[in-house]
Amino acid sequence: MNALNALFSNPGLVEEITSKSRKKTLSSGDALILPGDVLFFVPIVLSGALRIVREDEEGREVFLYHLYPSQTCAMAVNCCQSTKKSMIKAIAEDETEVLMVPADLIDQLFKYPEWKAFINNTYSSRFAELIEVIDLIAFNSLDKKILNYLEKKKEALHTSSLYITHQQIAGELNTHREAVSRLLRTMEQKGIVKLGRNTIELL
Repeated sequence: MNALNALFSNPGLVEEITSKSRKKTLSSGDALILPGDVLFFVPIVLSGALRIVREDEEGREVFLYHLYPSQTCAMAVNCCQSTKKSMIKAIAEDETEVLMVPADLIDQLFKYPEWKAFINNTYSSRFAELIEVIDLIAFNSLDKKILNYLEKKKEALHTSSLYITHQQIAGELNTHREAVSRLLRTMEQKGIVKLGRNTIELL
């Protein structure tokens, strides 16, 4: 697998992962992980992107971060190692291919320094992203949260024209659709975005 060969230089590590893991292809909007799932695998993104969302018991959501090729989810790793149920939702942004590494293989692979470094870097990167999310929620206004959300979406989908409803944005930012619509109209007047039917273009 080209993605793994680019990620790891040790052929023994690549062979052990590929021989014991399986690939899965997701269409846009497909959920790979849901809250409450018992995880028997850790996903490594091979192509596309996964959107990681935190959902509470009432179904309210908060967007956390994206996973891109050669990245994995620190929360999934933690759930596998601690046998805890998933606290997040992982959704494909577009057509996405992931490698599902069995949970019982995670600890075995720590004999490879490259794998250990990969997991440590994953925890470090995801922790930094979560701090950004906390800062955004705690210290910024809703219009900045919306703009940050749209910019992250643009980065994940590689397009400035986003097919998304105001209700979807409100759901993932845990706010009201009316507030999102009002701020988007203000952003359009300022030339930041262009609004269409279920579409938003970042200018």
